Amino acid sequence: MTAPLKAIDGNADLPALMTDLAARARTAARVLALAPPEQKDRALEAIERAIRANAAKILAANAEDVAEVRAGGATAAFIDRLTLTPARIDSMADGVATVRAIPDPVGAVTESWQRPNGMTIERVRVPLGVIGVIFESRPNVAADAGVLCLKSGNAVILRGGSDSFRSCRAIHDCLVQGLREADLPEAAITLVPTRDRAAVGLMLSGLNGGIDVIVPRGGKSLVARVEAEARVPVFAHLEGVNHVYVDRTANLEMAKSIVLNAKMRRTGVCGAAETLLVDRAGAATTLKPLVEMLIASGCEVRGDDAVQKIDARVKPATEDDWDTEYLDAIIAARVVDGVDAAIAHIQNHGSRHTDAIVAEDARAAEKFLSEVDSAIVLHNASTQFADGGEFGFGAEIGIATGKFHARGPVGAEQLTSFKYRVHGTGQTRP
Repeated sequence: MTAPLKAIDGNADLPALMTDLAARARTAARVLALAPPEQKDRALEAIERAIRANAAKILAANAEDVAEVRAGGATAAFIDRLTLTPARIDSMADGVATVRAIPDPVGAVTESWQRPNGMTIERVRVPLGVIGVIFESRPNVAADAGVLCLKSGNAVILRGGSDSFRSCRAIHDCLVQGLREADLPEAAITLVPTRDRAAVGLMLSGLNGGIDVIVPRGGKSLVARVEAEARVPVFAHLEGVNHVYVDRTANLEMAKSIVLNAKMRRTGVCGAAETLLVDRAGAATTLKPLVEMLIASGCEVRGDDAVQKIDARVKPATEDDWDTEYLDAIIAARVVDGVDAAIAHIQNHGSRHTDAIVAEDARAAEKFLSEVDSAIVLHNASTQFADGGEFGFGAEIGIATGKFHARGPVGAEQLTSFKYRVHGTGQTRP
Protein backbone atom coordinates (compact mmCIF):
# COMPACT_ATOMS: atom_id res chain seq x y z
CA MET A 1 0.00 0.00 0.00
CA THR A 2 1.13 3.55 -0.60
CA ALA A 3 1.96 6.10 2.09
CA PRO A 4 -0.50 6.32 5.00
CA LEU A 5 -3.38 8.74 4.87
CA LYS A 6 -3.00 12.01 6.72
CA ALA A 7 -5.38 14.45 8.31
CA ILE A 8 -6.15 16.89 5.52
CA ASP A 9 -8.11 19.79 6.97
CA GLY A 10 -7.42 22.55 4.49
CA ASN A 11 -6.16 20.21 1.76
CA ALA A 12 -7.72 21.32 -1.54
CA ASP A 13 -7.46 17.88 -3.18
CA LEU A 14 -10.16 16.23 -1.12
CA PRO A 15 -11.70 14.27 -4.04
CA ALA A 16 -8.39 12.54 -4.79
CA LEU A 17 -7.86 11.63 -1.16
CA MET A 18 -11.38 10.28 -0.71
CA THR A 19 -11.11 8.20 -3.87
CA ASP A 20 -7.81 6.77 -2.65
CA LEU A 21 -9.35 6.08 0.75
CA ALA A 22 -12.19 4.13 -0.86
CA ALA A 23 -9.79 2.15 -3.03
CA ARG A 24 -7.85 1.10 0.05
CA ALA A 25 -11.08 0.09 1.77
CA ARG A 26 -12.11 -1.95 -1.26
CA THR A 27 -8.83 -3.87 -1.16
CA ALA A 28 -9.25 -4.45 2.57
CA ALA A 29 -12.82 -5.66 2.06
CA ARG A 30 -11.59 -8.48 -0.17
CA VAL A 31 -9.24 -9.62 2.58
CA LEU A 32 -11.88 -9.38 5.30
CA ALA A 33 -14.44 -11.30 3.26
CA LEU A 34 -12.13 -14.32 3.31
CA ALA A 35 -10.71 -13.88 6.81
CA PRO A 36 -11.46 -16.82 9.12
CA PRO A 37 -13.69 -16.15 12.14
CA GLU A 38 -10.78 -16.77 14.51
CA GLN A 39 -8.72 -13.98 12.96
CA LYS A 40 -11.57 -11.48 13.13
CA ASP A 41 -12.26 -12.47 16.72
CA ARG A 42 -8.59 -11.93 17.62
CA ALA A 43 -8.92 -8.40 16.27
CA LEU A 44 -12.09 -7.83 18.27
CA GLU A 45 -10.45 -9.09 21.45
CA ALA A 46 -7.53 -6.74 20.89
CA ILE A 47 -9.91 -3.85 20.19
CA GLU A 48 -11.72 -4.46 23.47
CA ARG A 49 -8.41 -4.45 25.35
CA ALA A 50 -7.29 -1.29 23.58
CA ILE A 51 -10.50 0.59 24.42
CA ARG A 52 -10.21 -0.31 28.09
CA ALA A 53 -6.49 0.47 28.22
CA ASN A 54 -6.91 3.81 26.47
CA ALA A 55 -10.02 4.98 28.31
CA ALA A 56 -8.18 7.99 29.78
CA LYS A 57 -7.01 9.11 26.33
CA ILE A 58 -10.51 8.73 24.89
CA LEU A 59 -12.01 10.71 27.77
CA ALA A 60 -9.43 13.47 27.40
CA ALA A 61 -10.15 13.80 23.67
CA ASN A 62 -13.87 13.79 24.37
CA ALA A 63 -13.52 16.48 27.00
CA GLU A 64 -11.98 18.77 24.37
CA ASP A 65 -14.87 18.09 22.00
CA VAL A 66 -17.44 18.74 24.73
CA ALA A 67 -15.76 21.96 25.82
CA GLU A 68 -15.77 23.22 22.25
CA VAL A 69 -19.48 22.58 21.65
CA ARG A 70 -20.44 23.89 25.06
CA ALA A 71 -18.63 27.14 24.30
CA GLY A 72 -20.60 27.25 21.05
CA GLY A 73 -23.92 27.12 22.89
CA ALA A 74 -24.93 23.50 22.22
CA THR A 75 -28.08 22.21 23.90
CA ALA A 76 -27.94 19.94 26.93
CA ALA A 77 -29.36 17.07 24.85
CA PHE A 78 -26.67 17.49 22.20
CA ILE A 79 -23.95 17.58 24.86
CA ASP A 80 -25.35 14.39 26.39
CA ARG A 81 -25.17 12.61 23.03
CA LEU A 82 -21.58 13.74 22.58
CA THR A 83 -20.32 13.06 26.10
CA LEU A 84 -18.42 9.91 26.99
CA THR A 85 -18.05 8.77 30.60
CA PRO A 86 -16.09 5.89 32.14
CA ALA A 87 -19.33 3.91 32.29
CA ARG A 88 -20.09 4.59 28.63
CA ILE A 89 -16.59 3.53 27.62
CA ASP A 90 -16.99 0.33 29.65
CA SER A 91 -20.28 -0.25 27.84
CA MET A 92 -18.53 0.34 24.52
CA ALA A 93 -15.90 -2.27 25.38
CA ASP A 94 -18.56 -4.69 26.64
CA GLY A 95 -20.32 -4.31 23.30
CA VAL A 96 -17.16 -5.33 21.48
CA ALA A 97 -16.95 -8.45 23.65
CA THR A 98 -20.59 -9.31 22.87
CA VAL A 99 -20.02 -8.88 19.13
CA ARG A 100 -17.01 -11.17 19.35
CA ALA A 101 -19.10 -13.81 21.10
CA ILE A 102 -21.95 -13.94 18.56
CA PRO A 103 -21.76 -16.49 15.74
CA ASP A 104 -19.92 -15.33 12.63
CA PRO A 105 -22.59 -14.68 10.00
CA VAL A 106 -20.26 -14.96 6.98
CA GLY A 107 -20.56 -18.29 5.20
CA ALA A 108 -23.60 -19.40 7.19
CA VAL A 109 -25.93 -21.56 5.08
CA THR A 110 -29.41 -20.20 5.74
CA GLU A 111 -31.25 -22.65 3.49
CA SER A 112 -30.45 -25.70 1.39
CA TRP A 113 -32.57 -27.80 -0.96
CA GLN A 114 -32.22 -30.35 -3.73
CA ARG A 115 -33.79 -30.06 -7.15
CA PRO A 116 -35.36 -33.01 -9.02
CA ASN A 117 -32.32 -33.12 -11.34
CA GLY A 118 -30.05 -33.83 -8.37
CA MET A 119 -28.49 -30.37 -8.03
CA THR A 120 -28.16 -29.01 -4.49
CA ILE A 121 -28.71 -25.27 -3.98
CA GLU A 122 -27.55 -23.38 -0.88
CA ARG A 123 -28.25 -19.81 0.19
CA VAL A 124 -25.13 -18.50 1.92
CA ARG A 125 -24.47 -15.24 3.81
CA VAL A 126 -21.79 -12.97 2.34
CA PRO A 127 -20.52 -9.49 3.28
CA LEU A 128 -21.93 -6.40 1.60
CA GLY A 129 -18.46 -5.03 0.76
CA VAL A 130 -17.59 -1.45 1.73
CA ILE A 131 -20.03 0.35 4.01
CA GLY A 132 -19.99 4.11 4.42
CA VAL A 133 -21.28 5.29 7.81
CA ILE A 134 -22.07 8.99 8.21
CA PHE A 135 -22.94 9.93 11.78
CA GLU A 136 -23.33 12.92 14.05
CA SER A 137 -22.31 13.72 17.62
CA ARG A 138 -22.27 10.20 19.15
CA PRO A 139 -18.62 9.07 19.06
CA ASN A 140 -19.50 5.57 20.28
CA VAL A 141 -20.91 4.93 16.78
CA ALA A 142 -17.32 4.75 15.53
CA ALA A 143 -16.71 1.70 17.72
CA ASP A 144 -20.12 0.12 17.16
CA ALA A 145 -19.97 0.43 13.38
CA GLY A 146 -16.31 -0.55 13.18
CA VAL A 147 -16.63 -3.81 15.09
CA LEU A 148 -19.93 -4.84 13.51
CA CYS A 149 -18.50 -4.36 10.03
CA LEU A 150 -15.38 -6.28 11.02
CA LYS A 151 -17.41 -9.19 12.40
CA SER A 152 -19.54 -9.32 9.24
CA GLY A 153 -16.51 -9.21 6.91
CA ASN A 154 -17.12 -5.68 5.62
CA ALA A 155 -14.73 -2.78 5.33
CA VAL A 156 -16.13 0.49 6.65
CA ILE A 157 -15.49 4.17 6.01
CA LEU A 158 -16.50 6.23 9.03
CA ARG A 159 -17.34 9.91 8.72
CA GLY A 160 -18.15 11.26 12.17
CA GLY A 161 -19.51 14.68 12.96
CA SER A 162 -17.07 17.55 13.23
CA ASP A 163 -18.17 17.99 16.85
CA SER A 164 -16.83 14.54 17.80
CA PHE A 165 -13.71 14.65 15.63
CA ARG A 166 -11.15 14.23 18.46
CA SER A 167 -13.18 11.55 20.23
CA CYS A 168 -13.60 9.52 17.06
CA ARG A 169 -9.90 9.69 16.30
CA ALA A 170 -9.06 8.38 19.78
CA ILE A 171 -11.52 5.49 19.38
CA HIS A 172 -10.32 4.80 15.86
CA ASP A 173 -6.77 4.42 17.13
CA CYS A 174 -8.01 1.52 19.28
CA LEU A 175 -9.78 -0.08 16.32
CA VAL A 176 -6.65 0.12 14.18
CA GLN A 177 -4.56 -1.33 17.00
CA GLY A 178 -6.82 -4.38 17.06
CA LEU A 179 -6.61 -4.85 13.30
CA ARG A 180 -2.86 -4.57 13.44
CA GLU A 181 -2.53 -7.18 16.20
CA ALA A 182 -4.62 -9.63 14.18
CA ASP A 183 -2.65 -8.95 10.97
CA LEU A 184 -5.68 -7.54 9.18
CA PRO A 185 -5.46 -4.49 6.88
CA GLU A 186 -5.78 -1.19 8.74
CA ALA A 187 -7.92 0.19 5.92
CA ALA A 188 -10.64 -2.26 6.96
CA ILE A 189 -11.83 0.43 9.40
CA THR A 190 -11.09 3.87 7.98
CA LEU A 191 -11.94 7.19 9.60
CA VAL A 192 -12.29 10.11 7.20
CA PRO A 193 -9.39 12.32 8.33
CA THR A 194 -11.00 15.71 7.96
CA ARG A 195 -13.87 17.84 9.25
CA ASP A 196 -14.49 19.17 5.75
CA ARG A 197 -18.22 18.70 5.07
CA ALA A 198 -17.50 18.14 1.40
CA ALA A 199 -16.36 14.65 2.34
CA VAL A 200 -20.01 13.73 2.97
CA GLY A 201 -21.03 14.67 -0.55
CA LEU A 202 -18.17 12.66 -1.98
CA MET A 203 -19.19 9.59 0.00
CA LEU A 204 -22.78 9.95 -1.21
CA SER A 205 -21.48 9.90 -4.77
CA GLY A 206 -20.22 6.37 -4.15
CA LEU A 207 -16.56 7.30 -4.78
CA ASN A 208 -16.37 5.65 -8.19
CA GLY A 209 -17.92 2.43 -7.02
CA GLY A 210 -15.83 2.33 -3.87
CA ILE A 211 -18.83 2.28 -1.50
CA ASP A 212 -21.60 -0.34 -1.63
CA VAL A 213 -24.00 0.92 1.05
CA ILE A 214 -24.45 4.17 3.00
CA VAL A 215 -25.75 4.21 6.57
CA PRO A 216 -26.77 7.64 7.93
CA ARG A 217 -26.86 7.94 11.70
CA GLY A 218 -28.01 11.38 12.77
CA GLY A 219 -30.75 13.97 12.70
CA LYS A 220 -33.56 14.48 10.25
CA SER A 221 -31.62 16.91 8.06
CA LEU A 222 -28.69 14.50 7.64
CA VAL A 223 -30.93 11.57 6.78
CA ALA A 224 -32.94 13.69 4.33
CA ARG A 225 -29.76 14.80 2.60
CA VAL A 226 -28.42 11.27 2.36
CA GLU A 227 -31.66 9.90 0.93
CA ALA A 228 -31.87 12.77 -1.57
CA GLU A 229 -28.26 12.70 -2.79
CA ALA A 230 -26.96 9.16 -2.36
CA ARG A 231 -25.97 7.36 -5.55
CA VAL A 232 -25.68 4.04 -3.68
CA PRO A 233 -28.21 2.08 -1.59
CA VAL A 234 -29.09 3.56 1.83
CA PHE A 235 -30.17 1.91 5.06
CA ALA A 236 -33.00 4.31 5.91
CA HIS A 237 -32.85 5.62 9.46
CA LEU A 238 -35.60 8.15 10.02
CA GLU A 239 -36.02 10.18 13.18
CA GLY A 240 -37.56 8.54 16.22
CA VAL A 241 -41.02 10.09 16.66
CA ASN A 242 -41.83 7.36 19.17
CA HIS A 243 -45.05 6.85 21.15
CA VAL A 244 -46.10 5.28 24.40
CA TYR A 245 -49.81 4.41 24.51
CA VAL A 246 -51.27 3.85 28.01
CA ASP A 247 -54.35 1.68 27.67
CA ARG A 248 -57.34 1.83 30.04
CA THR A 249 -56.19 -1.55 31.46
CA ALA A 250 -52.64 -0.41 32.21
CA ASN A 251 -51.17 -0.88 35.66
CA LEU A 252 -50.61 2.71 36.80
CA GLU A 253 -47.30 2.13 38.57
CA MET A 254 -45.96 0.21 35.59
CA ALA A 255 -47.17 2.95 33.25
CA LYS A 256 -45.45 5.64 35.31
CA SER A 257 -42.19 3.71 35.37
CA ILE A 258 -42.24 3.00 31.63
CA VAL A 259 -43.27 6.51 30.56
CA LEU A 260 -40.65 8.15 32.78
CA ASN A 261 -37.89 5.86 31.50
CA ALA A 262 -38.99 6.09 27.87
CA LYS A 263 -38.90 9.89 27.95
CA MET A 264 -36.30 10.87 30.52
CA ARG A 265 -33.65 8.12 30.78
CA ARG A 266 -31.77 9.76 27.91
CA THR A 267 -33.77 12.37 26.04
CA GLY A 268 -31.28 12.70 23.19
CA VAL A 269 -31.35 9.12 21.86
CA CYS A 270 -33.47 7.99 18.93
CA GLY A 271 -35.37 5.54 21.14
CA ALA A 272 -36.70 8.25 23.45
CA ALA A 273 -40.49 8.64 23.57
CA GLU A 274 -41.75 11.90 22.08
CA THR A 275 -45.52 11.45 22.39
CA LEU A 276 -47.70 10.09 25.18
CA LEU A 277 -51.14 8.75 24.24
CA VAL A 278 -53.64 8.00 27.02
CA ASP A 279 -56.84 6.01 26.64
CA ARG A 280 -59.83 8.23 27.41
CA ALA A 281 -61.53 5.35 29.24
CA GLY A 282 -58.72 5.27 31.79
CA ALA A 283 -57.70 8.93 31.78
CA ALA A 284 -59.55 9.77 35.00
CA THR A 285 -57.07 7.66 36.98
CA THR A 286 -53.93 7.64 34.82
CA LEU A 287 -53.57 11.00 33.06
CA LYS A 288 -53.02 13.30 36.03
CA PRO A 289 -50.38 11.12 37.75
CA LEU A 290 -48.48 10.70 34.48
CA VAL A 291 -48.49 14.41 33.67
CA GLU A 292 -47.51 15.44 37.19
CA MET A 293 -44.71 12.87 37.23
CA LEU A 294 -43.27 14.13 33.95
CA ILE A 295 -43.38 17.78 35.00
CA ALA A 296 -41.81 16.94 38.37
CA SER A 297 -38.96 15.21 36.57
CA GLY A 298 -38.23 18.38 34.57
CA CYS A 299 -40.09 17.46 31.40
CA GLU A 300 -42.13 20.07 29.55
CA VAL A 301 -45.55 18.72 28.58
CA ARG A 302 -47.42 20.01 25.54
CA GLY A 303 -50.94 18.69 25.45
CA ASP A 304 -54.33 18.74 23.78
CA ASP A 305 -57.36 20.32 25.53
CA ALA A 306 -57.97 17.29 27.76
CA VAL A 307 -54.37 17.22 28.95
CA GLN A 308 -54.27 20.98 29.52
CA LYS A 309 -57.30 20.73 31.82
CA ILE A 310 -55.41 18.33 34.08
CA ASP A 311 -52.59 20.72 34.94
CA ALA A 312 -52.20 24.46 34.28
CA ARG A 313 -48.49 23.94 33.60
CA VAL A 314 -49.23 22.00 30.42
CA LYS A 315 -48.58 24.07 27.31
CA PRO A 316 -50.92 23.89 24.30
CA ALA A 317 -49.76 21.41 21.67
CA THR A 318 -49.64 22.55 18.06
CA GLU A 319 -50.10 20.29 15.05
CA ASP A 320 -46.32 20.31 14.56
CA ASP A 321 -45.80 18.84 18.02
CA TRP A 322 -47.33 15.51 16.97
CA ASP A 323 -44.65 15.16 14.28
CA THR A 324 -41.62 16.38 16.23
CA GLU A 325 -38.59 14.48 17.48
CA TYR A 326 -37.60 16.75 20.35
CA LEU A 327 -34.47 14.92 21.54
CA ASP A 328 -34.99 16.99 24.67
CA ALA A 329 -37.03 17.01 27.89
CA ILE A 330 -40.28 17.78 26.05
CA ILE A 331 -43.20 15.46 25.34
CA ALA A 332 -46.48 15.88 23.47
CA ALA A 333 -49.52 14.31 25.17
CA ARG A 334 -52.97 13.48 23.83
CA VAL A 335 -56.07 11.64 25.04
CA VAL A 336 -57.37 9.11 22.48
CA ASP A 337 -60.43 6.90 22.22
CA GLY A 338 -58.86 3.51 22.78
CA VAL A 339 -56.30 1.37 21.03
CA ASP A 340 -57.74 1.92 17.54
CA ALA A 341 -57.39 5.69 17.86
CA ALA A 342 -53.86 5.27 19.24
CA ILE A 343 -52.90 3.14 16.25
CA ALA A 344 -54.43 5.70 13.90
CA HIS A 345 -52.49 8.53 15.53
CA ILE A 346 -49.23 6.58 15.24
CA GLN A 347 -50.01 5.77 11.62
CA ASN A 348 -50.52 9.47 10.85
CA HIS A 349 -47.69 10.97 12.91
CA GLY A 350 -45.13 8.26 13.68
CA SER A 351 -41.82 7.64 11.95
CA ARG A 352 -42.05 3.82 11.91
CA HIS A 353 -39.24 3.63 14.45
CA THR A 354 -40.36 2.43 17.92
CA ASP A 355 -43.74 2.46 19.65
CA ALA A 356 -44.99 0.91 22.89
CA ILE A 357 -48.25 -0.05 24.57
CA VAL A 358 -48.78 -0.38 28.32
CA ALA A 359 -51.74 -2.67 28.90
CA GLU A 360 -52.93 -5.65 30.91
CA ASP A 361 -55.47 -6.53 28.21
CA ALA A 362 -53.78 -9.16 26.05
CA ARG A 363 -56.13 -8.53 23.13
CA ALA A 364 -55.37 -4.81 23.09
CA ALA A 365 -51.66 -5.55 23.26
CA GLU A 366 -51.83 -8.08 20.44
CA LYS A 367 -53.82 -5.65 18.27
CA PHE A 368 -51.23 -2.92 18.87
CA LEU A 369 -48.27 -5.24 18.16
CA SER A 370 -49.91 -6.54 14.99
CA GLU A 371 -51.17 -3.28 13.51
CA VAL A 372 -48.54 -0.68 14.41
CA ASP A 373 -46.24 -0.68 11.39
CA SER A 374 -42.97 0.23 13.09
CA ALA A 375 -39.58 -1.43 13.10
CA ILE A 376 -39.89 -2.09 16.85
CA VAL A 377 -43.12 -2.46 18.83
CA LEU A 378 -43.16 -3.20 22.55
CA HIS A 379 -45.69 -4.36 25.13
CA ASN A 380 -45.13 -3.25 28.72
CA ALA A 381 -41.56 -2.11 28.11
CA SER A 382 -39.76 1.18 27.53
CA THR A 383 -39.03 2.47 24.05
CA GLN A 384 -35.43 3.00 25.19
CA PHE A 385 -34.83 -0.70 24.54
CA ALA A 386 -34.58 0.27 20.85
CA ASP A 387 -30.89 -0.55 20.82
CA GLY A 388 -28.82 -3.31 19.23
CA GLY A 389 -27.02 -3.98 22.49
CA GLU A 390 -30.33 -4.56 24.25
CA PHE A 391 -31.35 -6.97 21.49
CA GLY A 392 -28.22 -9.06 22.12
CA PHE A 393 -26.43 -7.85 18.99
CA GLY A 394 -23.59 -6.33 21.03
CA ALA A 395 -23.95 -3.06 19.18
CA GLU A 396 -25.80 -1.57 16.25
CA ILE A 397 -24.91 0.44 13.21
CA GLY A 398 -28.32 2.11 13.38
CA ILE A 399 -32.07 1.48 13.60
CA ALA A 400 -33.30 0.89 10.06
CA THR A 401 -36.84 2.17 9.54
CA GLY A 402 -37.17 1.11 5.91
CA LYS A 403 -38.44 -2.29 4.80
CA PHE A 404 -35.76 -3.44 2.38
CA HIS A 405 -32.88 -5.69 3.41
CA ALA A 406 -32.83 -4.78 7.12
CA ARG A 407 -35.26 -3.34 9.62
CA GLY A 408 -34.82 -2.40 13.26
CA PRO A 409 -31.41 -2.64 14.94
CA VAL A 410 -28.76 -3.36 12.30
CA GLY A 411 -26.23 -5.80 13.72
CA ALA A 412 -23.60 -8.06 12.17
CA GLU A 413 -26.09 -10.43 10.55
CA GLN A 414 -28.01 -7.55 8.95
CA LEU A 415 -24.75 -6.33 7.37
CA THR A 416 -24.63 -9.37 5.12
CA SER A 417 -26.34 -10.25 1.87
CA PHE A 418 -26.40 -13.72 0.36
CA LYS A 419 -25.42 -15.66 -2.69
CA TYR A 420 -26.45 -19.06 -4.02
CA ARG A 421 -24.05 -21.97 -4.23
CA VAL A 422 -25.11 -24.72 -6.59
CA HIS A 423 -23.56 -28.21 -6.46
CA GLY A 424 -24.01 -30.45 -9.47
CA THR A 425 -22.79 -33.75 -10.84
CA GLY A 426 -22.55 -32.77 -14.49
CA GLN A 427 -26.12 -31.57 -15.08
CA THR A 428 -26.85 -29.57 -18.21
CA ARG A 429 -30.07 -27.75 -18.99
CA PRO A 430 -32.19 -29.30 -21.77
